[in-house]
Amino acid sequence: MKATLILENGSIFEGQSIGATDDRICELVFNTSMTGYQELLTDPTCAGQGIVMSYPLIGNYGVNEEDVESGRPWASAFIVRSLSYRGSNFRCQGSLDDYLRDNHITGIQGVDTRALTKILRNQGTMKGMLTCAENFSIPDVLEAIRAWKLDSAVETVTRKETEVLPAEGEQVCRVAVLDLGARNTMVDCLRRRGCEVTLLPAATTAETVLSGGYDGVVLSEGPGDPAENKAAVAEVRKLYESTLPLFACGLGHQLLALAAGGETEKLPYGHRGVNHPVRETATGKLFITGQNHGYVVKAAPAGASLSYTNLNDGTVEGLEYQRPNCFSVQFTVDRGTGKLFDRFVDMMKGGAQ
Repeated sequence: MKATLILENGSIFEGQSIGATDDRICELVFNTSMTGYQELLTDPTCAGQGIVMSYPLIGNYGVNEEDVESGRPWASAFIVRSLSYRGSNFRCQGSLDDYLRDNHITGIQGVDTRALTKILRNQGTMKGMLTCAENFSIPDVLEAIRAWKLDSAVETVTRKETEVLPAEGEQVCRVAVLDLGARNTMVDCLRRRGCEVTLLPAATTAETVLSGGYDGVVLSEGPGDPAENKAAVAEVRKLYESTLPLFACGLGHQLLALAAGGETEKLPYGHRGVNHPVRETATGKLFITGQNHGYVVKAAPAGASLSYTNLNDGTVEGLEYQRPNCFSVQFTVDRGTGKLFDRFVDMMKGGAQ
C-alpha cells in the first residue's frame, strides 16, 4: 500500500506503508542510532513524535519482550529507508512490521531518509503528516499540520498510580522516582544497586515525597517542552529547597534548572542518538552518551555550575548545585554512565557528595 509523508514546509515523500495505516500528525525528529529501535519506540520521551531513522536498514534483528523501556510504545510514526520483514537474532520473537501494526504505529519505508534528515537538520524539527489515503488536499493537510500541537505530554505518559519495585539483592536505600516519563533501564540501574524504587505520578506533591521516608529523589526523563510544566516546577522547587538527596536527568534536569531560576530553550533539531560526546568539567574526561531530547538548559542558574558540556555544540549537559547532595545531567543515564548512580547511592547512604 502506498504511503505519503507531508512535511510542514510542503515537502512530500512517497513510499510503502508499514505498520498501521491510520493518518498521523506528529513532530518529525531524526535519530542517528544504528540499533535500538524498539527501545526508541517505547521510550516515553518519544510521545507524539514521528521517528526518522537515519541508518538505512531497520528491523533486521526483529523485536522481543525484553528490549522495551516502558509498558507500551509511545512514538506516533516510524519512517525508515528499508524495513527488514524478517528478524535474524537468537532473541527475536517477532517482526518489526507486525510490532508496529499491533501497536497502532503508522510507518513508511522506501523514503530517502538521508534527504529527509538533511531537511530536518538544516531547517529544524518540524511537524508532518503520514497518510495512506489515495486522495487528499495538500492545503487542507498543511492547515491540519500547522494547527496540531502536542499538549500535556508528561500527563499523557506518566503512570496513574504509585508503584513500588523491590531492590535486587540486599536493600540499602529507598528511592522516590518522580515519573515524568521514566525508562525501565533507569529504574533497573537503581534496583541493581540495592534501591527499593517507588515510582510516583508526575503530579505528586513535594509534601507527599518529603513525608514518605525516602532516602533520595530522582526526577526522571520525559517528553515535551519543560517550560509548560509550571505546576511540576513549583513542586520541584520545594524538593530543591529541602535537604533530601536529589538527582535529575533529561526532562528532570531541565525542570530542576527552571526551579532554581534558570531558563530552557528548544534546539533546532535536538540531540537524538547513541554517540554524542560530552566532556566532564572536573576531570576533562570524555564520555560517549545516548541522548533523546529537543530542549536544553540555556546556562547554569544561580547556585549551580557546569559539570558536563556537549562537544558538538557546547550546550549544557550537566549541572552541579551548591545545595548539598544535588546534581543533574541532560544525557541518558544507563550502564555506560553508571558512576552517576553509584554517586547518588553514596549520597543517600551519607557518603561522598
